Parts: sequence; C-alpha cells; structure tokens
Amino acid sequence: MSNSITTINPTDGEALETYALMDSAEAKQVVDACYEAFLDWRLVSLENRAKAVKAIGQALQDRKEELVDLMVKEMGKLPEQGRQEVDLCTAICDYTAEHGPTKLAAEERQPGNGERGIISYSPMGVIYGIQPWNFPAYQVVRYSVANIMAGNGVLLKHAENVTGSGLLLEKIYREAGLPENVFRALVISHDVSDEVIAHSAVRGVTLTGSDGAGRKVAAKAAENLKKTVLELGSNDAYLVLNDADLDVAVDTCVAGRVYNAGQTCVAAKRFVVTEKNYEAFKERYVARMQSLQVGDPTKEDSDLGPMARVDLRDGLHEQVEESVRKGAKILCGGEKPAGKGAFYPVTVLDNVTPGQPAYDDELFGPVAALIRAKDDEDAMRIANDSRYGLGGGIISKDVKRATELAIKYFDTGMVNINGYGIATPEMPFGGVKNSGYGREHGGFGMLEFVNVKAVIVVKE
Repeated sequence: MSNSITTINPTDGEALETYALMDSAEAKQVVDACYEAFLDWRLVSLENRAKAVKAIGQALQDRKEELVDLMVKEMGKLPEQGRQEVDLCTAICDYTAEHGPTKLAAEERQPGNGERGIISYSPMGVIYGIQPWNFPAYQVVRYSVANIMAGNGVLLKHAENVTGSGLLLEKIYREAGLPENVFRALVISHDVSDEVIAHSAVRGVTLTGSDGAGRKVAAKAAENLKKTVLELGSNDAYLVLNDADLDVAVDTCVAGRVYNAGQTCVAAKRFVVTEKNYEAFKERYVARMQSLQVGDPTKEDSDLGPMARVDLRDGLHEQVEESVRKGAKILCGGEKPAGKGAFYPVTVLDNVTPGQPAYDDELFGPVAALIRAKDDEDAMRIANDSRYGLGGGIISKDVKRATELAIKYFDTGMVNINGYGIATPEMPFGGVKNSGYGREHGGFGMLEFVNVKAVIVVKE
C-alpha cells in the first residue's frame, strides 16, 4: 500500500501535489489534540462560537479565488460554479451564526416530578466527517460549521483527489481565529479511518458518499456504538406532469442534470415524462443537451468541465453501455473520448426501463435517463420505484396540487417544484431509504451531534 496521495488534474491528467499519509500514531495524535481543544471549546459561549463561525464565512470570501482555483485543478469544477460554492459556504456560516445561539440555547420546562426542568443541548466530543470530492468546500462546511457552533471538535477525512482543498480549509478556519485543533484535516488510509471511528474521543461520524460506503462506515460506527449521519447517493426523479410548462420543464431538467458536470447527489437524474408530453419534451431536451460544450473548465465557452477522475468516467461509461445492452437507446453522446483528461459527453438515454443501471442505480455524471409514464399517477409511481430517496422534482402549472403530491406521496427528503436547486442554508438537507438518514441545514444539523440533556430540579 502506498504511503502517499498524489492528486491529479482531471482536465489534463497531470499530477498536482503529493501528500504523505499519516500513520496510525500520527492520526491518533491529531484525534487526541482535537479532543483536548474540544474540552476548552465546549465552554465557549454560544455568542462567541457564533462570532467564530461568522469569521470563518468571511475568511472563505477573503480566500475565495485561491480556493476556487484549487477546486478547478483538483476536480475540474467550472470557476463560476466554484465561486457559487464558496458563496453558499459563507451563507451557511452566516445562517449558523445568526440562528445557532437560539437553536442551541437551553430551555426550561415544567416537569411532573420536580419544580423546574432544564433541557441543555450539550456538545458531545469529537465529530468525524468523511467527505466526497464533488463539492470540496461545501461538503466540509456543511457539517463542520454546524458542529463547531454546537461546541464539538471536528475532524475531516476528505476524498483523496481533493486533499489540497481539505488542508486549505483547515488553514482558512485557523486563520479566521478558530482555536488550534478544534478543526483538523486527516490525510489517512481507509484502515486508519476505521481506527479513528473506534477512538474513544470520537462520539459521532458523518459521511457523504455512496450507499455502499455508507453501509461500511455505519457498520464500523455501530460496532463502536457511535451515532452516524449519512447523506448517500440517489437517482432523483423529476416529473414532467400532463399540465407542465415545457419551457420550464426543459430549462429545469437541463440545469438539474449538468450542474457540476452532473456530479451531484441531488442532481436530476431520471426524467419521468407523461405520455402526453413525452415526444415534445424529448425533442427539445435532446436539442438543448446536444448544444452544451464539454471542455477545459477555465475556458469561457465550456458549459461543463471534465469529470473528477478517469476511473469515475470509465465507470459511468460502463453503466451507459450496460443500459444499452439491456434495451436503452442513446439519443446523444454515449461515446468515451480518447485523449487526456476525464471528459465525458453530455448523454441522453431513451427506452430506460427497470433492470438497467440508468433506471435502478445512480449515474454520477452528465447522463440523463428519459422514462415514459402513462399519466401523472404513473409518473409518481415510477419516481418512488427506487431504492433511493434523497431529492426530486415536479414540473406542473398547478402548484397547489404539485405541493400536495410532494408532501403526501413523494418518498424523498427534498422536492423542488418548477425549478432546480442544490441546497440552501434555511431548509433541511437529507434523504430516506438508501439515501441515508439524518439532516443538515435549516438548524437541524446543529442538533444531530449534541447531548440533549435533562436536568431536573426536584426542589429549589
């Protein structure tokens, strides 16, 4: 096994940096240091924690272009989308700083067995986050800022191909004034990661990744009786109902499929269109998707950059080929390009049916699956015919009815109506079924890893 990580630019295939892996002893020293820092941080007032979180948001803005440049190099993100990502990170910090002191404040209740009851939301200890590469800054900020606000120490194991981004974030947090070791990045192997999960100071584990990775991490955490929050993959369905505005439908479904080169857990991936609209939608959708330019993310005329790694691109292509072998039809794209880099063309598949990867699995890249439904009711049935349940969308002129369908029948954690969006600090983020459990954003993430403690004053 190698004792180092080398990051690769997916645009040209060139090596960027090599980082030494920490061994077991070095990782343990970091965990211990984070725990020692937690012992002091937990005693800092909510108001002062909020100030630290607010300062992190400002520091991210101050270092925005440096962070964006690194994300472009490490995973091929378009620079403008990188800037949007950093702005979202700052918005999360601002929201957390504003609402954290209220959300985490102790509250009083009248107990039946005493004179006064206090409920405190006490920090638990060190929280360990295992994060993916697709949003190198956002994925880290999402869980870390909530837990810093809650008074926990925070550890990060970032995806290997964005190691530099993880280390830069640690530096930014520290330069923003966060006390030493409250937030630390670990550069470690999977075996050492398992040791971190088992460490007595680690009280919670949060992972964003595939459902396969979620099972492994959850099992290791359960073995050590550690709470987990899992945000896993999905194959989100976007429903184009009988009364849909096709202009809105096409705009939404193009944006939802190709943002971040389609490498988004809540990307629109399956497009379930009723018989009434299917042919018209298909013609317009394919024309729009064909018009998009895949290229060097730093070039002005590129609508999409490369995928993050060659192996991921090759895996996606295998899913496309298997879907075709099982009856799917390629309407555009679908050919793996030669040459350097991890590029893949924008691809649309028709005749997508159960048993094909395009129907059953997550296609993490710029590949859209078109699925024909008889009517609105059948479209909802198809949407829920999935082992996943992260997000989804409904396109309909009857917003009241669409909202009712979303609330009562769509078996996912999040639903967009007549548009596409990734995340917003004010609303909870998370899924059901094989898409995981637990919630982030909207104040909910601040309460995932706290000790909800009951203190009863039996007699004053």
